[in-house]
Amino acid sequence: MIAERVPAALAGERLDRVVALLADISRSAAVATIEAGGVRIDGTPARSGKVRLVEDAQIEVDQAAIPRSLPPAADPAVPVELVHVDDAVLVVDKPAGLVVHPGAGNLDGTLVNGLLHRYPELAKVGGVADRPGIVHRLDAGSSGLLVVARTDAAFDALVEQFTAHTAGRRYDAVVWGHPAAPHGIIDAPIGRDVADPLRMAVVVAGKPARTEYQVMAMFDRPAELARLSCRLQTGRTHQIRVHLAAVGHPLLGDPTYGERRTTLGLTRPFLHAAELSFDHPVTGDRLTFESPLPPDLQAFVDAAG
Repeated sequence: MIAERVPAALAGERLDRVVALLADISRSAAVATIEAGGVRIDGTPARSGKVRLVEDAQIEVDQAAIPRSLPPAADPAVPVELVHVDDAVLVVDKPAGLVVHPGAGNLDGTLVNGLLHRYPELAKVGGVADRPGIVHRLDAGSSGLLVVARTDAAFDALVEQFTAHTAGRRYDAVVWGHPAAPHGIIDAPIGRDVADPLRMAVVVAGKPARTEYQVMAMFDRPAELARLSCRLQTGRTHQIRVHLAAVGHPLLGDPTYGERRTTLGLTRPFLHAAELSFDHPVTGDRLTFESPLPPDLQAFVDAAG
């Protein structure tokens, strides 16, 4: 279930547009979801996508009601780098630029398409057709580790861990500026940006979000920069990017939250999911996986000294 309050920036917009935005689906799919009774406004089922919304209205979208015309197709051309495989889980090291699952604007060529070629049984895992087995996500521009469930039991167990924040995730980041404190926790709620609903922001009415960071190195060339190790204590959309920008240290290379600063030659945000840990859904053993910086990010660090 997706539940959001209408920000000021979307007040007066049609319901079908807002549902398409919140659920990352096409406008036609949003209309079909509304007509199927899958959308509520302040607890009341909505029957028409033409309704104009008022600020702070509560919109609920039942993802099970979203129509799926065709399941994702298996695609052998999509690269899939696996660092762990067993009967219950897969751990993938995702390259930058690869979208995790199909959505509006990315109907194929995603990690899910590549996984389905190698593991067709994933198609029935998790109950959501366009993201089978996907427990958590990485932004397309980010690289690094994520876990995929191979069975419904594993999926439920892993989702519970991520919801309870017992799964661990550490990210390697380079940001603009030198943080005043070598270690800190950014505790600030995240929600839709009231000025731009396509972005997330720190907002009073947002969902609780906590990011812990540790300064690993500081650079003075090619600019004043810092390398951080960031641990997620919650898992909100764009959390690290939003939190670091909010405290005045946006990610290097971030086109959305980077305040239009130069990228210093990077073609994507400097953000890499370097460590992933979770309890195995069958054995209960604590598993930890690490991923080194990919060549483009390592070359930048080497050059910075």
